[in-house]
Amino acid sequence: MIHIIFFLSIIITQSDPYSKPPFYKDRVNLNYYIDAKGTEHPILKIEDWLIRREHIQNNFMLASGPIPSRDTLPNLDIFVEKTEDMGSYLRKKMWFTSELNDRLPVYLLIPKETKDKVPGIVCLHQTVDIGKGSPVGLDDRYNRHIAKELGERGFVVVVPDYPGFGDYKIDPYKMGYKSATAKGIWNHMRCVDLLLSMKEVNPDKIGAIGHSLGGHNTLFLGLFDKRIKVFATSCGFTSMHKYYNGDLTGWSHKGYMPLIAEKYEKNPDLLPFDMPEILASLAPRPIFINAPIHDDNFNVEGVKECVESAKKIYKLFNAEKNIEVVYPNCGHDFPPEIRELAYSFFEKHFGKHK
Repeated sequence: MIHIIFFLSIIITQSDPYSKPPFYKDRVNLNYYIDAKGTEHPILKIEDWLIRREHIQNNFMLASGPIPSRDTLPNLDIFVEKTEDMGSYLRKKMWFTSELNDRLPVYLLIPKETKDKVPGIVCLHQTVDIGKGSPVGLDDRYNRHIAKELGERGFVVVVPDYPGFGDYKIDPYKMGYKSATAKGIWNHMRCVDLLLSMKEVNPDKIGAIGHSLGGHNTLFLGLFDKRIKVFATSCGFTSMHKYYNGDLTGWSHKGYMPLIAEKYEKNPDLLPFDMPEILASLAPRPIFINAPIHDDNFNVEGVKECVESAKKIYKLFNAEKNIEVVYPNCGHDFPPEIRELAYSFFEKHFGKHK
């Protein structure tokens, strides 16, 4: 228990991402770390892993650009544009201050009747023009109405727009970011700030969920935010060598991390991070993974590779049972029966609250 408390206390610590953390040639093998002299050491205990984990954070930021310091945060300054009664919950369309000179549009779903403080969930949308409108049910993509269904189950849910989607037509590069990914991580952390400001939310029960674009943004959020306690990711990742046979074009446009092309030639051998590392960095926190066997975007064999690597780190924390994976016989989708498993996963770890 002491080890886990120590881990959670430093998970968000960031050093200078340009301080040249060691390069790991084998980013699927999580059994070693490299010291300042370039010597490899086996990872035998949690303290060893924490060294590697800091390297993963900093190597990730070599590709994404740095995540700004959170030492000084502006007031949320919430503006509610519209409130709608959805039966069992209220749906608020609103804006709040993400950072100076930037206002983030979100939907906030709040149950109308609760006995106690309830879990709060950050719900991240897939690649869709309507952005945050899809998870709350404003289109006909019924298998993407994640926030709506969580709201009906009594969770408080915040659903932000990712840069360039919905009502959020910003240019993160003009704001000084090196990637839309980094700006997304910042905004999603601010969504956690919003949840923690609410009297309805239990501050010890914050989760994150997303499909596709939202699936990997859920993982990236967890890499940098210790406050997320439970995760669910759908169709969100595979190992970089298994992503379109190692062609990282899809990761390198302006909606993601252009440095993957500019610095790393879209080459997974040159990239300073890989998805097994990101997944393992969530340990020991519980995560539910939906990985369809016919997903054309995220090769299922690469998912299995990531999971097996991450399980070795979860084992350090005696938390192997905290990774739950399903492999449905479908394509890039989040079917009803799998969503039910994801919601039940949150309820198992947070407890029933209605």
